[in-house]
Formats: sequence, C-alpha cells, structure tokens
Amino acid sequence: MDHQELETYFRSLDRSFFVENDMKKYANLDQPLPIGFGQTISQPSLVLEMTRLLSPEKDSKVLEIGTGSGFQTAILAKMSAKVFTVERIDVLMEKAKKRLEALNFSNVYYKIGDGSMGWQEYAPYDRIMVTAAARILPDALVSQLANGGRMVIPIGPPGLQELKLITKTVDGDVNIKTITMVRFVELKGQYGWTE
Repeated sequence: MDHQELETYFRSLDRSFFVENDMKKYANLDQPLPIGFGQTISQPSLVLEMTRLLSPEKDSKVLEIGTGSGFQTAILAKMSAKVFTVERIDVLMEKAKKRLEALNFSNVYYKIGDGSMGWQEYAPYDRIMVTAAARILPDALVSQLANGGRMVIPIGPPGLQELKLITKTVDGDVNIKTITMVRFVELKGQYGWTE
C-alpha cells in the first residue's frame, strides 16, 4: 500500500461532508461524532490507523462491515479496486451512498443486512474492515477472507474492545494479533449484540 497516497487523500477528505448540521463544526476534532441511530463516525486518527493496518492494495477486493457515514468507505474505495459495504440501517446507507456518488466513486457496492454474516455472494475478499464491535470473531467473516488476506475488527464487550488484526496465510491458517484497545458501537446481528 502507498502510505503517502493514503495520507494525502485522508487529509484532503472533508470530514464535515460526512456529518450533519450541528455536528459539522466539530468535524475537525479528532474524536467520534454521532451520525444518528446510535451510530458514530470514528475519530479520524483511528480511521487512518485501521486503514494502515488493513493495508489495501490497488487490486484489493474489500468487504466493509458498517457503512455508517461513508467516510471510511471513501478511503477504502480510493485505495482499492472494489468495496462491498454492508450496513443494517437503510437511512444511513442511503445517505452514505449519496455522498459517495457525489465523490464520483463507482467501485462501491451496497447491501442492507446483518454485517456479521458478511456478503457471501462476492467472497472471498482480500481485505475485510469491520467498524463495529463484535462479541466474538465471526466465523462467517473468517471464511470469507481470502488466503493471504487481512481483516481488522474490534472484538469484546460493549464499552471497550481489542482491535484485532486477523491474517490468513496462503495455506489458509488464521493468525490473530491484538493491536490496541478501542471503543466502538456494537455490531448487531448473529455475531454481535442483540438489539
């Protein structure tokens, strides 16, 4: 991955475009902001760190779980070939889709559904980015990760989680590494937390 290109694009992206009304004035702060429906847009430094960890390549097919505002989606779409993004809240998805289309991204595919189950139809994926906290590592996502692939996912109880880097060897062996402690909203669904 070209880290310089990532930094440059990241800095050029106006975060206020991804939040609404009274939140726009806080867009430059390095902190999470509410985007409605109990969801948040992560602090920019964490989005950047998670993207670096994921390390998408120009030819990567990426699965994103939790479209949210579309901010992370835009960065992934810029740094990879295709992004398949799953969001369970249709209103958020519609807004994110409008923003991403306004930014002229045509390599993003959208689905409403249980993100913890991934998007089997287009698997396997070279990279999987999960932007909500799972209770346990979702088997469905591990199985949809290509050999040689990377997944970044927060795992743990509500309130505080471990950010994990999951890598799969070319032979299909799964390695799990804890990177840091994070706070994410809860993933809802089979491998997340119930409504």
